[in-house]
Amino acid sequence: MGGPVTVRVPAKVNVQLAVGGARPDGFHDLANVFLAVGLYDEVTVTPSDSLRITCSGPDAAQVPLDATNLAARAAIALGARYGIAPDVHIHIAKDIPVAGGMAGGSADGAAALLACDALWGTGASRTELLALCAELGSDVPFSLVGGAALGTGRGEYLTALDVGGDFHWVFAVADGGLSTPAVYAEFDRLTEGTAVPDPVASTALLDALRTGDATALAGAVTNDLQPAALSLRPSLAETLAAGTAAGALAGLVSGSGPTTAFLTKGADSAETVATALRESGTCRTARVAGAPAAGATVLARGV
Repeated sequence: MGGPVTVRVPAKVNVQLAVGGARPDGFHDLANVFLAVGLYDEVTVTPSDSLRITCSGPDAAQVPLDATNLAARAAIALGARYGIAPDVHIHIAKDIPVAGGMAGGSADGAAALLACDALWGTGASRTELLALCAELGSDVPFSLVGGAALGTGRGEYLTALDVGGDFHWVFAVADGGLSTPAVYAEFDRLTEGTAVPDPVASTALLDALRTGDATALAGAVTNDLQPAALSLRPSLAETLAAGTAAGALAGLVSGSGPTTAFLTKGADSAETVATALRESGTCRTARVAGAPAAGATVLARGV
């Protein structure tokens, strides 16, 4: 067994998040259009005497270092499948906002799975890895795949999407996080007694991605969880207003929030919007990132 193995994995933004009513299992059917963006965590896995997790980087103190961490759960799941004790040290170099609606925890799970697969030489197929990802969480499969994809079911069934150009984004990072289950519970409260339509991907949005048309994409982005996120965190409305006033083509809550995402005309516009957001006092910081980005990728492999 060699080591260490380092995997880089991207954040995501949901350019469309259509949410159906609650299912009997408590989940919701989704039409979830994922786009991977160039903010990354790096996960390094090294043989160890026991399973251990460490984390560095912004907000590292908020990352759980026990078996609840998706990276630890990934190592345990892959080890159980192949009869390997998950005795590894997993180090997460964190740069994706924590609890920010950008799938940072899911990204770490996908990265640890790929890293342990490489470290242990399991020979697992892509299909097997994606199945394990789906067991770990709804967003984990996309973190492995990257690019752009339509997620259906609870988001775990992926169909790759063509992207015809680069898109430029700004992400305003809020103070504190939002619990995804709490946001879905608020969605259920806000929609109680109403007929929630079945989620369907927007043809206009898929066309905009395929042609690389940022203006058309801006006119089509939607997030059905945004009212719930704004209900729990009303101050996000000020952030959205600041970003659009600074020239963003569109602004929306990223996933379950509280990170807000702004699509811009190009790289220069992204820098302008990011500067305005930092100076607005409505967010902790603002990050610029391009899209699409590649999924989980092995960067280094020890011998």
